[in-house]
Amino acid sequence: MPREYQFPFELRHLVYFREVARELHFRKAAETLAIAQPALSRAIAQLETALDADLLNRTRRGVEITPAGKLLLECLEPILRSVAAISTDLQALAGGQVGHVRVAFTGLAMATVLPPIIREFHRLHPGIRLELTESPTSAQLTALQSGDIACGFFHPDAPTPGVRTHVLLRELNGILLPSTHPLVQRTPPARRSTVPATSTPRRQLPCRAPRALRLRDLADTPFVLFPRTHNPGFYDRILAAFASAGITPRIAEEVWPRANGIGLVRAGLGATFMTPSEAQHLPPEVTFLPLTGPAPESRLVLGWRQSVAPEPALAAFLAVAGETA
Repeated sequence: MPREYQFPFELRHLVYFREVARELHFRKAAETLAIAQPALSRAIAQLETALDADLLNRTRRGVEITPAGKLLLECLEPILRSVAAISTDLQALAGGQVGHVRVAFTGLAMATVLPPIIREFHRLHPGIRLELTESPTSAQLTALQSGDIACGFFHPDAPTPGVRTHVLLRELNGILLPSTHPLVQRTPPARRSTVPATSTPRRQLPCRAPRALRLRDLADTPFVLFPRTHNPGFYDRILAAFASAGITPRIAEEVWPRANGIGLVRAGLGATFMTPSEAQHLPPEVTFLPLTGPAPESRLVLGWRQSVAPEPALAAFLAVAGETA
């Protein structure tokens, strides 16, 4: 046995000493421990020999703790509490009540399905800690296969060996433009108008939605995209949509993460693609417009390793994600 695991005493010696230190009386401690007093005395003597220290002073009236004994007692308390909690902790882990789940996500996931999943998961499983990391699809697939993450929210190109997925979202993209763009200026935003009714209170009637753009309308508009290596499938669907529209895209910048691309659109450097689900809360400097005709589709899935049974904490997260999303 390695030297660092060789101890000249046993756990029972520590338990016996703590009880004598509490009672300050050998007979009372022996009764509490349900052992014979001579056996208790021998165990304490063995512990003192093993530690080469006097832990207790025996007197006619009982026992006094030496400074060495007080130090040992302070060290013992957290150790014995941890040992006593092992069984409970293991049962909680097996039951999915405690644990740790490493989760990766993309910007689309955080802008759509992930926040309500996190909120519901923390409500149902407050003892399980989520470690969240933003990561592109390509990096998530590598991390899943190596076991560096437990699950991920990403955009698949095709089935990945050893990875099981659950589809959360499929949407055709629209266009995010600077609010000063000429196409935005010609397209009034959707709003609700108030019209009077003769026999009922004033009611709200929706105005006509903004007209949809075509990709060919954006032939002269530069685009802000992401590096193809991060999500080849979606990148190629973008190029295919441009090809179907009969134009060649002007790619001004390729940045990641997605929030940086939106920031560049706000700065007026170009346009980018966005799903309607992402476009619920946008700053005033940008405007979302739908596309008609060829438009790339975004596909968001939740993926985890298929080769091993999910640990209880991961199984709990997958269940909440499936129900919530």
